[in-house]
Amino acid sequence: AGYKSVLGIVHFCYFSVNIGAKLDGNECIKANAESCGDCIQVGAKCGWCTDTKFLKQGEPTSARCDDMESLRKRGCVAAKIENPRGSQKTLRNKPVTNRKKGGEKLKPEDITQIQPQKLSLSLRSGEPQTIDLKFKRAEDYPIDLYYLMDLSYSMKDDLENVKNLGTSLMLEMSKITSDFRIGFGSFVEKTVMPYISTTPAKLLNPCTGDQNCTSPFSYKNVLKLTSNGQRFNTLVGQQQISGNLDSPEGGFDAIMQVAVCGEHIGWRNVTRLLVFSTDAGFHFAGDGKLGGIVLPNDGKCHLENDMYTMSHHYDYPSIAHLVQKLSDNNIQTIFAVTEEFQPVYKELKNLIPKSAVGTLSANSSNVINLIIDAYNSLSSEVILENSKLPEGVTITYQSHCKNGVVSVGEDGRKCSNISIGDEVYFSINITALGCPKQGKTETLKIRPLGFTEEVEIRLSFICDCECQKEGIVRKDLCHNGNGTFECGACRCNKGRIGRECECRKDEVSSEDLDRNCRKDNGTDLCSNNGECVCGKCECKKRDNPEEYYSGKYCECDNFNCDRSNNKLCGGHGRCECRVCICDANYTGSACDCSLDTSTCLASNNQICNGRGLCECGTCRCTDPKFQGPTCEICPTCPGVCTEHKACVQCRAFGTGEKKDTCEQDCNYFTLVKVKDRDKLPQPVQAFPLMHCKERDANDCWFYYTYAVNNYTEVHVVETLECPAGPDIIPIVAGVVAGIVLIGLALLLIWKLLMIIHDRREFAKFEKEKMNAKWDTGENPIYKSAVTTVVNPKYEGK
Repeated sequence: AGYKSVLGIVHFCYFSVNIGAKLDGNECIKANAESCGDCIQVGAKCGWCTDTKFLKQGEPTSARCDDMESLRKRGCVAAKIENPRGSQKTLRNKPVTNRKKGGEKLKPEDITQIQPQKLSLSLRSGEPQTIDLKFKRAEDYPIDLYYLMDLSYSMKDDLENVKNLGTSLMLEMSKITSDFRIGFGSFVEKTVMPYISTTPAKLLNPCTGDQNCTSPFSYKNVLKLTSNGQRFNTLVGQQQISGNLDSPEGGFDAIMQVAVCGEHIGWRNVTRLLVFSTDAGFHFAGDGKLGGIVLPNDGKCHLENDMYTMSHHYDYPSIAHLVQKLSDNNIQTIFAVTEEFQPVYKELKNLIPKSAVGTLSANSSNVINLIIDAYNSLSSEVILENSKLPEGVTITYQSHCKNGVVSVGEDGRKCSNISIGDEVYFSINITALGCPKQGKTETLKIRPLGFTEEVEIRLSFICDCECQKEGIVRKDLCHNGNGTFECGACRCNKGRIGRECECRKDEVSSEDLDRNCRKDNGTDLCSNNGECVCGKCECKKRDNPEEYYSGKYCECDNFNCDRSNNKLCGGHGRCECRVCICDANYTGSACDCSLDTSTCLASNNQICNGRGLCECGTCRCTDPKFQGPTCEICPTCPGVCTEHKACVQCRAFGTGEKKDTCEQDCNYFTLVKVKDRDKLPQPVQAFPLMHCKERDANDCWFYYTYAVNNYTEVHVVETLECPAGPDIIPIVAGVVAGIVLIGLALLLIWKLLMIIHDRREFAKFEKEKMNAKWDTGENPIYKSAVTTVVNPKYEGK
């Protein structure tokens, strides 16, 4: 069908490798793999060199295991590298079914909704691959629906509406599928105290008053799945309400029996729907202790004559147990509950995959619409699940749904809003973490929840190299046959060790053998850079595969030589046993001294202009006044400013005597313009600097500096400093303005003095007024014509 196949494999280390760490080149070395089989399990990047002459003196057998690029750099040709790859094969790839309702009648097992159906994968540890699955929701797919109803007394009015459910639901479901079957079961509660009253009278009729109720029971399978809707109506019409004492019901016992008693219920390998109708909560695992029931639910079928007989013996099932059994039997659950218990069952729905919750009216009159809506909601979503993963295998999903929606992680397992005939795709990464025990074949199954179809994947693991099958056991190999010569090296028998299996493990650390690993009878074994194995040094391995120890006593290495410019041997040689072997024309301990004198020749063809020595390709000037790469420049010599004046003038301002030949004669320096004299560079100890001030033909001054570092550089002030004549207009304007300002100032001073004088006179007047002796309210000259006399004896009587 042209599907891409990739198998994603995650790293699993049975060796000394960090689990989950990202593999890079040095992880192959860190694994210390002693055989090709051990090496290829470290990761997909690791290969094993089978060339018998590959190892250098002092290198252990495990040095044959390295990443592919490093092996090639170390001289192992591709034909000698063992690096097996995983593969996959499609065993059954039946196309998904394309048909229309009313077309050819097919058995449920002949309808295909997922493709491919069976694959075989050969997995290499650390090698990622992917398989793609295609899912298409088939039209006119058969449906089995089992209606499980609470028959406690509070559901009395609901039973009346359910009695005609069979034919009505048959009619509605015929719009969806032509192959529909329906069944019926009921439940109340465990038949022990305190869930029900166990008095003889209450066991016969648990209802109060003149209500005629049937005896309480835990679960009863009333009608096996059938396509006869009328029979459903007849049998349900014969049912009677029962009763119990507590509010929560024993519905979980009933759901468990419906899930596991497939033969009694009559489930087919089609879409299986369980409608759970109640107006109360539920008991779950642990609640059985109230009735003295402590045995956990065993998850097995216990129906006799369609009645659950072990409700008094086993506790209620747990939610997790129920989820497992519903999933194992591909049953999708629809909780039809009253509005009061909606929050409880919505939380339960979140724990049960492929389940839905609908609001049941007080008398169940809307149950048909509820079932249709819930079925449409469930069937429009596909969720993939897998069987238990083998040890060391992980799996991830990526979904490609309608309208180009791509999801990963947990959302990568599902696609929503799928209509009949829609096709969706899933990319599945399977990751093997090394080899499982004994490398046996494992089987992994993937299926969409609520559907009976599944994809079977047979997993085999690449644990050994092909070259191991060609192992040779001979006395002339591997020290008298104490090992098997395979993949270019000896694989020692149990209890033997050494590159050629020449030693027993119990004699590895003997003093006689260790003496052979000490250089010049010193105290350090293998120069502290390796281990003494069977009297021979096996050098340590470095994280960097390009670095290694070598030598009989591991006394040499290729990374501890002198460096120049942060490069080993200056980049002009190679490091051998801690000494730089320089390339031609280079010398020195770090190969940083060039023997080429062409870079020291001056313009007069003299080495360093006769004023210095050529050392390592660079002039060392013996005359301190001269500088530059060839000792030709003397920035502090007299006449420097005059010597370069004409070139600076023509380059900076386009004037002067060399303005016509400027490009030819004046290109020996770099010109940098600055805004003012403050921006000119100042002399430093590293190189001399000459400050210059020159006059041009217009009596204008220009300033510049002349300096030589690695190259000649001139900084020049970009503006000329020219003398200027007096400007008459500003002078006249200034005089006039000065006169006016002086006049205004004099007027202001006069005004200020007058104000001060007036204020003083007014203050003086106020002071004299306050000191007056007379009453300012009467005229002192005026004398009244009326004289008033008061009788002193008069008392007002």
